[in-house]
Amino acid sequence: MPDGERTDIAALTGRMTAGDEDAYRMFHELYFQRLLRYLLIVTGGREEAAREALQLALLRVVRHIRRFDAEAAFWSWLTVLARSAVVDEERKRHRYLAFLDRFFRREQIEAATNVEADGRLQELLTANLDTLPWEERDPDSTEILRTRVGEGNRRRRGRNREVHRIATGAHPEEIEGRHPYPIEP
Repeated sequence: MPDGERTDIAALTGRMTAGDEDAYRMFHELYFQRLLRYLLIVTGGREEAAREALQLALLRVVRHIRRFDAEAAFWSWLTVLARSAVVDEERKRHRYLAFLDRFFRREQIEAATNVEADGRLQELLTANLDTLPWEERDPDSTEILRTRVGEGNRRRRGRNREVHRIATGAHPEEIEGRHPYPIEP
């Protein structure tokens, strides 16, 4: 390698270390295409993966730049950054796909469990309903309604009327005709 090239790399990386924007532009002109070609080979021709890794590698250059005296050492450092960016992206991609796989598998298991639970609940309800005498199965039966509804629901209905009155500024009887669902008395 000629001395002039070594000086240019030393000067370029020194200016980059100092935060000189023109030095970063020159670096981009000199190494962008070269790094992209390198990454295309590393990624097996997957252009999107190569471009993503290149962006990450360039960010790492900005974060970790230091002064290099030789172009070979600088290029070697750049290729290490680029390869590690590819590996990191592959790991990230793999973790994401594994997450999706676990998520959808869990969702399928939960759906199957819910179907089984719903079926079991239906069986239990049917079996217990069959044990009730016919007069207790009648939904109009006041005894069943009193037992199931209880005093708590009557209080809630009263609160519902009060909520409607406050929300609309009208008494529930005034709303009955306009409301899409009748308000329970």
